[in-house]
Amino acid sequence: MEALQQLADWPVENVSAAVLAPGRAPATFGDVDRVYPLASVTKLLVAQAVLVAVEEGAVELDDPAGPPGATVAHLLAHASGLAFDSRHVTAAPGTQRIYSSAGYAVLAEIVERETGIAFADYLREAVTEPLGMTRTALLGPAGHGASSTVADLAGFAADLLAPQLLSPQTAETARSVQFPGLAGFVPGYGKFAPNDWGLGPELKGDKNPHWTAPDHSPSTFGHFGQAGTFLWVDPVRDAAAVVLTDRPFGAWAKPLWGNFNQGILTELR
Repeated sequence: MEALQQLADWPVENVSAAVLAPGRAPATFGDVDRVYPLASVTKLLVAQAVLVAVEEGAVELDDPAGPPGATVAHLLAHASGLAFDSRHVTAAPGTQRIYSSAGYAVLAEIVERETGIAFADYLREAVTEPLGMTRTALLGPAGHGASSTVADLAGFAADLLAPQLLSPQTAETARSVQFPGLAGFVPGYGKFAPNDWGLGPELKGDKNPHWTAPDHSPSTFGHFGQAGTFLWVDPVRDAAAVVLTDRPFGAWAKPLWGNFNQGILTELR
């Protein structure tokens, strides 16, 4: 895929990528087996494990969790009111979209308590082993502490495109707007009203500027990480992409990510 060649000019030491579109062989760039820190792309994996626990009956989306009045669903959708990096309550549940890594630590503790399995092990058993993700591991906090490879995350993205781990109903719920209408900040991109989010994935909606591309459908979902990483799935265009780098997200990334993603969509058309 010609658009992938843009990555050769990115100001990073290492970058690996994959683009998936049904009916086409996956297109890749760089060393797809290189292990990178994922930063907040970790949340996609953690949310998937939590949803497996929901389908297994270990937890329920409406179980009380986190601050008084909040639930598992609030935590997954960054609507619990917890602060970004602490368990300080900064808003009533369901009133603001406050992006919270601390909330994902709470989710991991809940699944661990209810299943009796250390969360990193549960994530492995519920998500990474079934998908053959042999080089993916949660070695740190549940909000941002996983590492993985493009090869592994391409398999994960393929499952998001055509769900096998989750039922179609749960998968559809996960990528649908939860607690509609909430305003909040996307780190690095500013405040949006609404700031749509699903049960784990961020939803593009009408956000602009954004780390995806202008031509992405509003139903595009995924996540980016401060490690210079991102994964998106566009169910309307029936495509997905994973890009991992070794340079932290910053001003360098914004124009390059947008141009790259737009180039992918243009070429797929």
